[in-house]
Amino acid sequence: MVACSLHADQVDDNEEEKMQTIRERPRAPTLLQVKKDPVKLTALLYLREAVVAQRYEECPAFIQIAREFGAKEREIDELLEDPRRTPR
Repeated sequence: MVACSLHADQVDDNEEEKMQTIRERPRAPTLLQVKKDPVKLTALLYLREAVVAQRYEECPAFIQIAREFGAKEREIDELLEDPRRTPR
């Protein structure tokens, strides 16, 4: 019975070492990382809805919020040019 408990402890240590190795492994660089902040995405969706419904007076507020939470100019411009696009 003692051998089983020692074996279980060894397994736990091995699993912990594997997880530590995985955490320390460097990530491969990516060409494009889009930050998917929920507030940014919501502001962009509201911006799209305002443009489609022709409620242009609401657009500056949504643009300001989206920028504050990390929206890029191209994301905003794409929605203003063609509101049928889906925010990413």
